[in-house]
Parts: sequence; structure tokens; C-alpha cells
Amino acid sequence: MHRKLRQFVIMALLCVALHGVGRAEVSLPALFSDGMVLQRQMPVHVWGKGTPGERVSVSFHGEVKSSSTDPLGYWHISLSPTNAGGPYDLVVRGRNEIVIHDVLVGDVWIASGQSNMEFSMRQVDNADAEIAAANFPRIRLLRVHKASSEYPLYDVAIDAPWAKCNPASVREFSAVAYYFGREIQQKENVPIGVIESSWGGTVAEAWTSMRALSSDAALMPVFAARSKMMEEQVDLPMIEENEKQEQERARAAGKPIPQFPWRPAHQMWAPAGLYNAMIAPLTPYSIRGVIWYQGEGNSGTDRAFMYERLFQDMIRDWRDRWAQGDFPFLFVQISDFKSGPWEDWPTIREAQRRALALRNTAMAVTIDIGNPDDVHPTNKRDVGHRLALAARAMVYGEAIEYSGPLFRQTTREEHALRVWFDHANGLQANGSVLKGFEVAASDGKFVPAEARIEGTSVIVTSPAVDSPVAVRYGWANSPDCNLQNGAGLPASPFRSSE
Repeated sequence: MHRKLRQFVIMALLCVALHGVGRAEVSLPALFSDGMVLQRQMPVHVWGKGTPGERVSVSFHGEVKSSSTDPLGYWHISLSPTNAGGPYDLVVRGRNEIVIHDVLVGDVWIASGQSNMEFSMRQVDNADAEIAAANFPRIRLLRVHKASSEYPLYDVAIDAPWAKCNPASVREFSAVAYYFGREIQQKENVPIGVIESSWGGTVAEAWTSMRALSSDAALMPVFAARSKMMEEQVDLPMIEENEKQEQERARAAGKPIPQFPWRPAHQMWAPAGLYNAMIAPLTPYSIRGVIWYQGEGNSGTDRAFMYERLFQDMIRDWRDRWAQGDFPFLFVQISDFKSGPWEDWPTIREAQRRALALRNTAMAVTIDIGNPDDVHPTNKRDVGHRLALAARAMVYGEAIEYSGPLFRQTTREEHALRVWFDHANGLQANGSVLKGFEVAASDGKFVPAEARIEGTSVIVTSPAVDSPVAVRYGWANSPDCNLQNGAGLPASPFRSSE
């Protein structure tokens, strides 16, 4: 009897547990919280979990729709597009009820990339005054928590729920994203939601899905690099301990402390790892577009050659996963930095420039506002402004110049090359002498060139090259170059041939 009684109690407890699991309350992802912004003029997609077979309804802005959860308890409901406005309540009802208050409808932008996107407002030029003035209740901010995963996650971890833009919420927020959002909100006069999902020191392959990476044979070196990195993890603790002891001995002896290369945590460079944890959970959420600031992490000579293919694959991948067509993808071209010979910044900039071949892309050139001695320039206001110019022109239809001169083609002239540009009205040198051009003969050896402006083109010559066949501009990690257009926007570095 004792044994039977014990079995009965165990079975009863299991039934209670299973009953509780089967009757889970309806829930929403972390993206849904008071103060959120929904994308205007697109279907309002709401999704979550509940009890399998449960009837769930969503009401918003006078519309009510319902659906049933699938066998795993997931549910999805799409409401009709609506114009900018609010605040409204969004109500979800199943066996329980969830009410999301203070919901605005406007434009939602994803801000992603590595450290120069993560770079916070407390670090910028004139930070105290800029933060004190950041009172914009119709701008809402959300920060995604740093995480990596081996598979795409259903939900995203957040550092805090949606917050009105004010000095407290903006202090640790992305400066580039804030300046961008502020200008768009002021020009368009609609609510703006900015979702920051960034992680300093990361590589583009970590932000790209495994399906996209593995479907392009040209990206197989990504996995070779990953294999090498993981094999090195075995000896890494010993190497780092030896380096630490060497630094301590130098400090004790009063000698210069040796510096060693920075090493990323292995999970932050895992192919697809950041996409899985920090981007995939966002893709059901309707957005207006993406702003992106990354490239430095891929500048090593063992990775830079892949970036042109990788970056474009990543853009296509995100667009495919969001299933909103070719939404605007605006990105920052990395600036100037006195890096060592183990990094190839010109190749990264060229790869970024060539990504403009994709529809609905634009690039903010920053070659003139960097800091050659610091990989993290503190002038993020101009970076955000240049991204906003691109959005205002390309997305919102303003008749403004938004790009500096972009290389179009070369034509040969006697002992010279003529370089033609787009966005070249008012072509000029920022200074008395035009600098930064080089030419090469058929041997491919580049030498400094003399350059002069003629209308919307530049004539380049060199007494050392009688018949130049190739030209490049700003081709160095930290180049001295100064071409711009009449709007004061700098020309992108480029090369006319491989």
C-alpha cells in the first residue's frame, strides 16, 4: 500500500505540473512594452506564446483581430497599417490580459554594428551639454542586450524596456543612433523608435545568418578563420597569463609596460552568433530601415579581402529575413586611423563603397572627421547627421544633396586620366591644393599624382607615369585627402581597378 500510495502521489504531481505547463498564460516578446513605437503604414505584427489551441485576440487603434495558437503555443496576428500617431493602448487577451500603454506609431530604425555604433553619448564631444538637451518624448529608445547563440532565438534580451529620450535614457545610448533619430524626428515630425543592437569589436560574419554564410562558397574562409580561432583557445589562458606576468615584471622594474594584441571573446566572433541572438528575434517587427556602422573588426589582412562579398551578403540576408523587400540600409564608411600593417582599411572602405550597387543603400563618408590616433572618433554628431541626410533624401524624398563625390569612371587623355564622379556639383578641394590621388602604369605601381578639378571631373597626372591606366584616391589606412562637393561632403576613397 505504501508503494502504491507513493506512485499515486507522484502521478498526481506530474498531472498538476503538466496541466500548469499546458495552460501557460499568453505572453509577448520583450520588444513589446509600454512606450514602444510601431512602424507606420505597415501591417502591425503582434506575436507571442500561449496555451496550444488557445484563442488570442489583439486590439489596437479601434481594430480587433483574433487567432488561435499553434500546437507549440505560438501565435501571430497582423493588424491593418495605420498612420503616425498616438499614444494608444495595445491590448492582448487570452486566458489573461496584457495592456501595453503609451504606444506610438511612427518610424522604427534598427541601429547596429560594432564599437563606433555602440559609442555612447557620454563619450562624445561636449557630452554634458548634449545630454542635458536630449529631451525628446516622441523619440523612444530600446537597447538590445549583448548575447550570442548557436541558433536563432525566439526572443531578444533587452537592457531596459522602451524609454522616452531624455538625459537619463540617452546617456548610455548609441550617439550615432541618437543624432540620426533626433534629426529625422525634427524634420519629419513623426514619432521615431530606435532599436540599438550593437557590440564593440565584432565582425560582420557574426551578424550574418548561418544560412547566408554557408550558401556562398566564397565565404568558406570565414569558417577556416573560425577553426583557427577555436584551436587557439586551448593555449589562450597560458598565453594571457604569460603576458600578464611580463607586464607585471616590467611595471616592477620601472620599464615600459609591453602591449599585446586585443583578443575578442570567442563567442562574440562566432559566425551567425550575434545574428541569432540579437537580430533574428527582431525580424518579425516591422521597421523603416537600418543604420549600420561596422568594418574595423574585419580589417585584418586575413579577412579584409572577403568583406565586399560578406557585407553585401549580410545586407541581402537581413532583407530576406525581415521580408519587407529592399528596405533602406544606410551605413557609415570607416574613417581614418593609423593602424599597423596587419590591417587593411582601404580595402574595407572600397568594399563599403561597392555595396552601393545594392538598391536602397547609402553611405556616410567620414574620412574627414575621424581621429588618426583613435579608432573611436568622438565627433559622432556629424556621422549621425550624414546618415540622416541620406535618409531624408532617399527615404523621405527631400531634394537635398546627401552624398559626397562617388567615383563613376575614368577616361584616358594624353599622359593623364580624367576621373568622373557622381554627386559632384561644386567639386572643390578642402584647402588650397587637391591631395590624395595616385596613378599607376600597366605595371600596377602607384605613385603620387598631381590633380586639378575641371567641372565635375578631376584630371590626374604624374611625371613618373607617361601613360597612366589606373587611379586611386585616399588609399591608406590614414590618408591625407581633401576632395569634396559644394555641399561640403567628402569624396569616398576609391580605386579604379583591382
